[in-house]
Amino acid sequence: MQSEAGLRDRVAVVLVGARNPLNIGAVARAMSNFGFDDLRLVNDYSIPLAEARSAVNASHVLQAAREFGSVAEAVADCQLIYGTTAIGERKPEHPVDALPDVLEHVGADKIAILFGSEKTGLSNEALSHCQRLLTIPMSATNVSMNLGQAAAVILYELVRGNAVPLRVSTDAAPATAEQLGLLDAVLREALEEADYMQRFPGNASEVRLRALTRRLQMPGADVPIWLGFFRQFLWKIRGK
Repeated sequence: MQSEAGLRDRVAVVLVGARNPLNIGAVARAMSNFGFDDLRLVNDYSIPLAEARSAVNASHVLQAAREFGSVAEAVADCQLIYGTTAIGERKPEHPVDALPDVLEHVGADKIAILFGSEKTGLSNEALSHCQRLLTIPMSATNVSMNLGQAAAVILYELVRGNAVPLRVSTDAAPATAEQLGLLDAVLREALEEADYMQRFPGNASEVRLRALTRRLQMPGADVPIWLGFFRQFLWKIRGK
């Protein structure tokens, strides 16, 4: 078993598009209750954090909260990225884990857990940054849960289960989101040079390609190799 402190240090809670300062405060309170303190906020507008701070006894979490302009920036240092979602009738492209099963995939990596806005949840663009999706088992008669409740349930389950580290080899450590972002860029560049994006735009959108590379769950040590493959292809196709 790894220490609870080690697990708490590796989990980042990322709120994407959360608008209500009371809900943000409720998430911060849940984090404080269970000993987590890495709160990251993604919004394209100013968040009223002062109001959130006044609403809860978790000011240390909110004082340390970091704001980002995009999901990519917020999760750049993370290796395992979960998106929370109520699946409903949708057919997700990502593997979906019920909450009790999450601990099977939590190793020794930096983890981000993404929560969407109160009204719409996570967009397809935000979900494309995730390797896996996470659902909380709920009654079919009431499948919604507010932001603070959802965060509290998930964080409690992580602490209660005290996940066992699955990976000990540095070579096998998963790629970070920042590394995968480099792979996304060179892949799009290669597809553009090959006219694939013009011929099959539906298969080559930025969101679809990003979701594809995340589902590969590529080891970090493999990323430079793939970058070399694509760069050699570009060098050759450009006749240089």
